[in-house]
Amino acid sequence: MTTTEANPQAGAHRPSPLVPRPSPEVVVSVRGLTKIFKDFWTRPKARAVDGVDFEVRRGEVFGLLGPNGSGKSTTVKMLLGLLYPTKGHIQVFGHSPRHVATKSRIGYLPEESYLYRYLNSRETLQFFGNLFELPGKDRADRTEQLLEMVGLGQVHRRAVGEFSKGMQRRIGLAQALINDPDLVILDEPTAGLDPIGCREVKDLILALARRGKTVILSSHLLADVEDVCDRVVIYYGGKIVEAGALKDLLATPDALCITTPALSRQTLERVLEIIRQDVAQDKIHIDTPTQNLERYFLEVVQTARNAAAQTSGATSGARVAAYLRGDTQEKEAPDKILERLAAPTGAGTASSPQALEPASTVDQAKLAALTEAPGARTASSAPLPAPQPTTSADLEKANEKLADLLGKTKS
Repeated sequence: MTTTEANPQAGAHRPSPLVPRPSPEVVVSVRGLTKIFKDFWTRPKARAVDGVDFEVRRGEVFGLLGPNGSGKSTTVKMLLGLLYPTKGHIQVFGHSPRHVATKSRIGYLPEESYLYRYLNSRETLQFFGNLFELPGKDRADRTEQLLEMVGLGQVHRRAVGEFSKGMQRRIGLAQALINDPDLVILDEPTAGLDPIGCREVKDLILALARRGKTVILSSHLLADVEDVCDRVVIYYGGKIVEAGALKDLLATPDALCITTPALSRQTLERVLEIIRQDVAQDKIHIDTPTQNLERYFLEVVQTARNAAAQTSGATSGARVAAYLRGDTQEKEAPDKILERLAAPTGAGTASSPQALEPASTVDQAKLAALTEAPGARTASSAPLPAPQPTTSADLEKANEKLADLLGKTKS
């Protein structure tokens, strides 16, 4: 018999206890943050953010929740240095959000993907990589890894203007990670994604947190927030009305859930008899646990993928990109592979792979005969056929034909 939380499925994908907890190092510090929008005559029009305080630590997944117009997006824009606060104090990595070197450590996925519609996926990532002045090799390697990770490797030649909203979110997520940021800010990252894409984005967020990255997530999909966030703040009317660790906010201290394998009727009656001694009958509820819809959907799609066919759209991405996982081992460069294959037999070391056998055997004698210069044939070469002698009868026939063509009689 096992004791679990009130909803055993809600936390099915939450980080395990083995996942490193967030560091005490503060990455984002917000104190008394206020933003008032004014009209043309500088009169206060809307108080979007009103005296907000919170901190985000390294390695933490931090959620910004709230209804539409509650101040989440305005807070994000001030964290990015896109808006000036009316009052208050913001620090990101110990500097102002407008500090240029600090901006290079941030990756941002906006709520709407702003992309050059005539560039394809690879060109889009190359463009953003150039903005961060990445070396050519790193830029190319990260581009390929990200395209595979977000499931766009097979459609990289299509212009992003032809993409569906979900596919645009995928390439938008890839561009937000091209610089391997230390702080990732995601505004509605799963909007428009299919359930497979949503699951992969959540796995990516957890992988980034395990590596010590900090993630700030703003989303209206509370199930996604519940799966990945360590702490959340809930906005309403520009103010934070609730904040804390999810496990503390969602705990139900006056209820207990006990999950067991299927019991016989006799055993169940004995258990209920003991419980009824301390709990009223109307407070006891017995039900069969069910898996959540996301897990069921993923199982059905995986079965179909194993049996079925190609798709012209986004595919299920591969593993998280190696550089985002912190893997230092890289594949052998193509030019090195060509050098190894072109090396003469026996030139490699004992550990080098065995040279590839040619697919077919070339007739060296024929090759030499074809490439031999005229007049350079040896005595062993086959002689050319001797020319045939010309007879007087042949000359007579030729003269007659020539005379006919010229309109002259034969002399």
